[in-house]
Amino acid sequence: MSHWFQDAVFYHIYPLGFAGAPEYNTESVPVPRLDKLGEWIPHLKGLGVNALYLGPVFQSSKHGYDTRDYCQVDWRLGDNPSFARLCDALHQAGIRIILDGVFNHVGREFWAFKDVQEHGQDSPYCSWFHDLNFGGPSPMGDPFWYTGWQGHYELVKLNLRNPAVVEHLLGAVGMWMDAFHIDGLRLDAADCVDMDFFRTLRAFVKGRDPEFWLMGEIIHGDYARWANPDMLDSVTNYECWKGLWSAHNSKNYFEIAHSLNRQFGPGGIYQGLCLYNFTENHDVDRLASTLTDPTLLENVYTLLYTMPGAPSLYYGGEWASEGKKQGGSDAPLRPCLELGDMSARDQGLCAHLARLAKIRAAFPALRCGGYENVVIKNEQLVFRRSTPEQRIYVLLNLSHEKFSLEFPHAEPVLQDVLNGDAIYNNDGGRTWLPLPPCSSKILVGAPDKFTWK
Repeated sequence: MSHWFQDAVFYHIYPLGFAGAPEYNTESVPVPRLDKLGEWIPHLKGLGVNALYLGPVFQSSKHGYDTRDYCQVDWRLGDNPSFARLCDALHQAGIRIILDGVFNHVGREFWAFKDVQEHGQDSPYCSWFHDLNFGGPSPMGDPFWYTGWQGHYELVKLNLRNPAVVEHLLGAVGMWMDAFHIDGLRLDAADCVDMDFFRTLRAFVKGRDPEFWLMGEIIHGDYARWANPDMLDSVTNYECWKGLWSAHNSKNYFEIAHSLNRQFGPGGIYQGLCLYNFTENHDVDRLASTLTDPTLLENVYTLLYTMPGAPSLYYGGEWASEGKKQGGSDAPLRPCLELGDMSARDQGLCAHLARLAKIRAAFPALRCGGYENVVIKNEQLVFRRSTPEQRIYVLLNLSHEKFSLEFPHAEPVLQDVLNGDAIYNNDGGRTWLPLPPCSSKILVGAPDKFTWK
């Protein structure tokens, strides 16, 4: 059965950085810095975006993943009423909203943890936290021990086996669904979260809204452990994140072709899953700073929009914004951006992305079709996306030299919908195509059957 996220083009924003919020939350009253996102709605629509993934928006101490209160929008961004108005404006524009569900851990200023700090063993919330015990001090100087997330003791791991904790978290999610009408959740650190919690969460949200989407942050491992009918709908495709830029840097299309075939080709292990695909996010260096040859940016995005799964842009990426981690800080990856400043930059990549989104929306084979490699060379790649009714060929050349490519197909004619709708005729079961340097083509078979403009 088709689901809206198969048709989605995501846009990912890290709100605290985007809005220019101060590093630490010392606000005594809400400041609606996130309201400026309303000005970006026409830009998102122009890019063909129809789903917005917002990083942490709830009350926290510093970076958003150290939650203080799940039921209150961070005062550095605004308040619940201002965020509700923003969500309404996005929905009216046809843009769905995905929020960050940070359920593995909370910050040390989370209200229940502060109660433990104040009342010690008499606190009714001692059992809310994983392995909290009074057998010795914590590295943070508390007279008790607890588990921190991956050794970061400013992040206190929740005990998701405690029914009261689960009830509290589900209550918060229910409030977000009621107050903001959100369409899904991205689950932070999903590999650390108790799987029974995900099963309970799925039953809760799907019972309220069968179309509600759950996507987990998974970096390593078998994605199907988390993305399956009992738990999550999707996960982050880190395998192909690496392949997308690395294949271009090493001039080796075999790398990304192998991953895509392994995942989605004939006998692929993730057939039937719609993974969340991306080239950059709030945790990894910007694509424009990772890709050694900037002339290949358009090729990378052509791949992103035509490979199986749902594509996601990270804010600023449409202008090839640069940024690398510095001294262990993620701040360069999470900048404050003003739309007026960005409009003064080159808009060529924006136009390419808008055209890719339009093509993807027009042809079902790119959204839900099968995948098969046709030609793989170090610097050229051809793959086919197909449904019983439609076949599309994606051609890529990362060389700085023009390349004449021959590939087999059974189409009477092929139409290049990415580059001026040029027509190529079948020459005895094969077509010879000139590929300009650092370029891509999207060829549609039997174009007379489809109207897409």
